[in-house]
Amino acid sequence: MSKQQDERRKIYVTPEGVVELRQELDTLVRVKRRALAERLHRAIQQGDLSENADYITAKEEQGFLEGRILQIGAVLRRAIVVETPENADCVALGTRVTVVETGTDDLETYHIVGFPETDPLRGKVSNDSPLGQALLGHSVGDTVVVRAPAGDISFEIRAIDCTTPI
Repeated sequence: MSKQQDERRKIYVTPEGVVELRQELDTLVRVKRRALAERLHRAIQQGDLSENADYITAKEEQGFLEGRILQIGAVLRRAIVVETPENADCVALGTRVTVVETGTDDLETYHIVGFPETDPLRGKVSNDSPLGQALLGHSVGDTVVVRAPAGDISFEIRAIDCTTPI
């Protein structure tokens, strides 16, 4: 994908995702940036910067911090906020979907979100991911197939929840 195509790509985000991104941005700018500036100041006062591990580490962290600040800012400027439907008969962005993998009894619940919100450890799956794409538009009782590197995985949709967390 070219840089120009990437810049035009729509970025879908849930209302909760916008709040989380704004909170993260605020923390990075107000707290972490200040703390890092203080670390850099102390490291500079130590003298010779060419062999100053504290300075080198802080400069690297500053690069990552500023990159993340720019990234979140770009996402928020281009974000299209998608409201979770009040009643959904099918999986949509913002809904939570409970599935069971064919051949198991283990229920798994995923929150379908835009890619900036993706957090697999918290059950947040991107609408662009193979699982998210397979689930979108399907209803309770449907079986979907996800193409994975290890082979196809089938899931049956057991429930769709449209409530937003408090």
